[in-house]
Amino acid sequence: QVQLVESGGGLVQAGDSLRLSCAASGRTFDIVLINWFRQAPGKEREFVAGINWDGGKPYYVDSVKGRFTVSRDNAKNTAYMQMNSLKPEDTAVYYCAARLGVTEWFWGQGTQVTVSS
Repeated sequence: QVQLVESGGGLVQAGDSLRLSCAASGRTFDIVLINWFRQAPGKEREFVAGINWDGGKPYYVDSVKGRFTVSRDNAKNTAYMQMNSLKPEDTAVYYCAARLGVTEWFWGQGTQVTVSS
């Protein structure tokens, strides 16, 4: 198993920045990639961004391209998502999810991001 703990959420104003962290423990050597998702009130969970654990170009949903940047620190077993120019529509609970192998996924508990206008 892999345990994931997100942190870094909070209440900010539009235009502000936040950096989310996703700290992994357990079978971290089996992590293939980490994706970030978010779920706004009354909406389905949506993919936001992701990064392969062994490197490679990160990938983003169009709505956050140019504003969000994902990275990882393998030595710390931690993934990050830097969120700049936040908008009220970015308000959601943000989750990180790690894929191990082909089909095994583990999820964090989520962290709330609230952007006021």
